[in-house]
Amino acid sequence: MTISNNQRRKMKSAARFYAVQALFQMESSGQTVDTIIAEFEDHRFGASYDEGEMIEGDIDTFRGLMEGAVNDQARIDQMTDRALVAKWPIARIDPTLRALFRAAGAELTAKETPPKVVIAEFVGLAEAFSNDEKEPKFVNAVLDHMAREARPDAFAR
Repeated sequence: MTISNNQRRKMKSAARFYAVQALFQMESSGQTVDTIIAEFEDHRFGASYDEGEMIEGDIDTFRGLMEGAVNDQARIDQMTDRALVAKWPIARIDPTLRALFRAAGAELTAKETPPKVVIAEFVGLAEAFSNDEKEPKFVNAVLDHMAREARPDAFAR
């Protein structure tokens, strides 16, 4: 079975969504990254619920985000802290946003996806996770700052 480019994009978007959920769950439960990855791949990807069916996520993207977020967490958190105002260190940020910044930071530092795509994808997730219209704008500003630090070459003119 061949996968269309559109389907591949949807699967990558789903992987980002799952990574944010998984990183949140990992932080709140104290489970290891390997345990969380196995749970999501075995039980979440493509699962059916009363509300509908979950899309199959791109496993390579999901694993890359999870491993990158865990392995580079200190660097990503420092990058996030520099993007936040001094009174709001990452430790004070909502756990869902912290997971989102870590997943986005992992993708930005991997340097495979254009920063503008990463920002757009994760701002879209912020919109999905939030009912506050200001939060996606805040996420956009933080991710823009992080992207410029992680990938200055992509913003050079």
